[in-house]
Amino acid sequence: MRVVLFSFLGFALGSLPLAVWVGKIGARADIRHHGDGNPGAANAWRAGGWPVGLAALVLDVAKGAAPVAMARALGGLWGWVLLPVALAPLLGHAFSPWLRLRGGKAVASTFGVWSALTYWEVPTILGLSVALIRTVQAVDAWAVVLATPIALLYLVLRDAEPWLVVVWGANVALLVWTHRRELHSPPRWRRWRGER
Repeated sequence: MRVVLFSFLGFALGSLPLAVWVGKIGARADIRHHGDGNPGAANAWRAGGWPVGLAALVLDVAKGAAPVAMARALGGLWGWVLLPVALAPLLGHAFSPWLRLRGGKAVASTFGVWSALTYWEVPTILGLSVALIRTVQAVDAWAVVLATPIALLYLVLRDAEPWLVVVWGANVALLVWTHRRELHSPPRWRRWRGER
């Protein structure tokens, strides 16, 4: 029963289009009319600058972290039973009923979920990997997807429990799905100065 309760809570929190609401309040704009149309923190940043974007980013991370952290702290959940709870906010964000199932790409929420599962470890490895790949690769979607095996390698090297690896696999599958349009184009490698 606790698993169902926290999974429902996770989906409900994840489905809240906080970046859209922050954009309407802080920038008085629909962020889905900016950038790639995604209802996430990046377009909130484009629509309202760094104050609006940062607020949206923090909220999107928090809505991924909160239900998983509560399931651990209040529900005493860990192991395989935590798997649906960990995936619920990601699915809620990507398939939000508030947005007719056209949610965001779940990148910020991914950082939130893994913050609750591994504290600083996986979010730090993933963030550094995305930043590093982004210096040589110009398409954000490919930077995210190409960084995921590095975080998986870290989980394997630290001898993570098998269910965490399964969560990671499902998380990556969702990220590929939410970025599918951008991934139709091949990676675009940056040229260094002096190259022709």
